[in-house]
Amino acid sequence: MTDLIGVRTADLTGEALGWAVGKAEGLELELVGPAYNNPWRVFARYHATVTERTERYNPWENWALGGALIEKYAAMVRGFPNQMYETLAIARVRIDGALAWRSGQTPLIALCRAIVATKLGDTVQVPKELMP
Repeated sequence: MTDLIGVRTADLTGEALGWAVGKAEGLELELVGPAYNNPWRVFARYHATVTERTERYNPWENWALGGALIEKYAAMVRGFPNQMYETLAIARVRIDGALAWRSGQTPLIALCRAIVATKLGDTVQVPKELMP
């Protein structure tokens, strides 16, 4: 296993954010190293009765994954308020009685940060390879 480092949830972006959301969701995750001009990436392994598949896990940019999380948690997501705000989107989730509001450059980034904050807290452990 790779070395983990502590990162503030509010600072998570990209693959590190995907890793944190996957951990918050209890997924079996694996890192795939740089290849073919791709950086480190996060994949989730899914097991069924007789099959197993590994797929890219990027809920901060993939609406198929992020949209399912919005529905799962009945999250409130607001995108692109106005120029009064430094960030462009906010999200709110309530999970097992815990409530979190977070912001981000897109609605899905805000949503992912809110899920991580609610389930894992304001500081999380992510593989150092995923940090810039």
